[in-house]
Parts: sequence; C-alpha cells; structure tokens
Amino acid sequence: MIALFPHCGFLSETSRMLHIAQALRERGESVCLASHGGPYLSVLQDAGEDVTLLEPRLDAARCERFLRDLVQIGRPGVRLQPAEEVRQSVQAEAEFLRQAGARAVVIGFTLTAYLSSRVVGLPLVASHGGSYVPPMLEQGLAPVPTTMPMPGAEWLPRWLKRRMANSGTMRMSGPTRFLNEVAAELGVEPVPTLAALMLGDLTLVTDLPQVLGLSAESLNGWQPRRPQAYRAGTRLVATGPLFARLDCPLPEALQPFLDGSAPTALVVLSSSTPQMLRAVVRRVRAAGVRVIVGATIHDYGPNDDPGVVVAALLPNHRVMPRVQLAVTMGGQGSIQTAMASGTPVIGIPLHPEQELNVDLAARHGAGLALAPRHVDSPRLTDAVQRLLAEPGFAAGAQRVRQWYAAADGAGTAARAILDWLEARSAPLHQ
Repeated sequence: MIALFPHCGFLSETSRMLHIAQALRERGESVCLASHGGPYLSVLQDAGEDVTLLEPRLDAARCERFLRDLVQIGRPGVRLQPAEEVRQSVQAEAEFLRQAGARAVVIGFTLTAYLSSRVVGLPLVASHGGSYVPPMLEQGLAPVPTTMPMPGAEWLPRWLKRRMANSGTMRMSGPTRFLNEVAAELGVEPVPTLAALMLGDLTLVTDLPQVLGLSAESLNGWQPRRPQAYRAGTRLVATGPLFARLDCPLPEALQPFLDGSAPTALVVLSSSTPQMLRAVVRRVRAAGVRVIVGATIHDYGPNDDPGVVVAALLPNHRVMPRVQLAVTMGGQGSIQTAMASGTPVIGIPLHPEQELNVDLAARHGAGLALAPRHVDSPRLTDAVQRLLAEPGFAAGAQRVRQWYAAADGAGTAARAILDWLEARSAPLHQ
C-alpha cells in the first residue's frame, strides 16, 4: 500500500497525486489517499477517489493564507504553519499511515509529511518541487526574477541577482524552522534548508531533460555539492511532464469561443486574487482578443462583455489546443499544458519556482514572463499582441509539444516509485 497526501489548496498538487495514484493502480499497486482538505478536494472526489480527511482541516480561507505566506517565504517572520497545526497534522498523518499499513508516502506539498513519514519510519516521495531542484540551481539555470523577493534588490547588478536566485535556497534555514521546532520535540530528522523542502527521499523531477537543459544522467545521478543542505540519501529521477488531464465537461457557453473565428486567449490564474484576474482580463481584451476565463475557485463577479466567457474549473488540456495563447501564473502544470498543446503562454510568476517554469517556456521560444506589478498596464496588452504577431512563439510551443507527446509523466513516475521501493527492499531478501 502506497499512501498519497495531496495538498488540495493547489490544483497542480491535487491533479499530480490523482494521476500518480491512477498510474500506480494500473501497475497493480494498492493506494490510499488522505488530505487535510482544501478547495480542490472535489477534483479527487469527482474522479471517484475515496479520500480520508485528516485533522486539522484546511478550508479555503486557510489555504489562501498558506499561499500568501508561501509567496513571501524566506522573509523575516513568515511561517507557513503554526506549531500547533504542525503537531496535530503530524499526529493525524502518522496514525493514518499506521492504520493503512503504508510502505511509502507520496506528497504534493503536504509539508508536515516530512515529519510524519519519519515518525512511522516510511520513505517519502515528493513531486512538488517540479523542476525547481538542486541540479538546476547548481548549474545557474534559475532566471533573474521578474520580482526580487527582497525590497530594494531590483537595483542590484543582473549577475548578482542571478547568483542570489540560484544559491539562496541552499543556504536558507529560516523557512523550515516551522517544521524543525516540532521535529526536535519528536526526535526526528529536521529539514535543513529551503532547498531540502523541495525534495523527498525520492524526488520526481516532473519534466524532460531536454526542456530543462540538463542531461538525464546529471539529474538521476545527482550528488549534492553541499551535503549539509539536504537530508542524507536524497535521490532524483526525471519523469517527464505531469499536468492535469481532468475528466470534466466543456461548458456549452465556451463552444463559440473555440471555433477559431477570432483570436482567443485562455486566462487561468489559480494562485491569484479576483482583483488580479479581472485586471488581467481587461488588459488582454485591450489587445483585441476574446477571452475564456478559467476562474477555478475565484468569484469573478458580473460579466457584461460579450467577448469574455467565464467558467469554473476547466479541462485545460482540451481548451488550450483550441486557443491562440494562454495567460497563467506560471505553475508548472499550466505552463506544461500550454506547451503540450502547442500554445504560446504568458506567465505572471509569483515565486521562484514559477519564475523558473515561465523562463523554461521563454528559453524554448514558447512564451514570455511578466512581473505581477505590470499586469494592469499596457505591458500585458503589448505582450499579448507580440505573441500573436510573431509566429516564432507558436513554433517554439509546437517544438516542445512534440517532445511531450512521446512522454508518459504519470506512468514514468509510478514506475520510478515502484522500482525505487523494490531496490530499497532488495537487500532484505538476500
């Protein structure tokens, strides 16, 4: 039995756990799912998954606060979770794992599992780091951020900003203090740095080496340059793209916007606010294109513009191939969906992992990055017009699409987990 702990405050982490669970079952493995809840829990339930709800429960407001703190992680005084919430979560997770008889736990940003897995002595598999993993940073492949995390740092030299973007996570221990205080109470292994918070005992690097600009060997055979920055024995494996393919219907109101009669943009900003969403739609419309709004959990408000249609959660893998461009926050799932559809993308990254995702699309000529502070300005309108006017962006997206078409990210992830567990247990049977 393999247990999966999705953080249902994130669509990407919820859909990743869903697809990995499905792929594990296809390979004959028993799985169980548990979560502290969140607005995307329905994605699992609608897919027919039986999810055990754990205490403490995370409602929409708590998840929104978690996301707000995550964007500011590393700043003085920012704690992702209070100590009592960590204690209660670890206790509930550990009890679930014992009762389930799990032999491993797979997480999607359920960070308290770093402790609960150690309490019960189980290996931890993580995928929430996406491509934001140490080999990328050690090779200096993280971009200069569109928004520097520290006030005043915008005026630093570009080379210094790039160095900070690539070296900071391996030296920052403050962001993991919220876990380590409780780890000390429990007598279990701490999480040394922010970089280690992106890794499990096995880390699924959910993209292709040719997209990342690294070889498969450098990922799968990675050894840390600063071992003290990580938990011992961490292993990485490249699995390929892993984005949502949700089995939900297309609303009838969308059909006229997908007929190809006029340029159309899909705007999906799952990690933003309703205010930012409306500002982005307004600036995209100013470029003269129709807009499909995937509002997900946001209340978009009244819409009287016939050139805009608002929907809730959409099967983006079916919508993006039929629009001319996408505008997203820069989460790996939405960026990969766009490139897998051959659709150019504008990313509005909020934090370093999203900065890297958007930059990867830009490196392959498939998109552009725009700082959040510029979304309600002519810069966004200009970026939309540029993506539509220059055919090289669509060509870049089509190039990545061909690479992704041959990949089975969920299946490769499932095989990697099972092979790794088998290798770990092999000495016990000799």
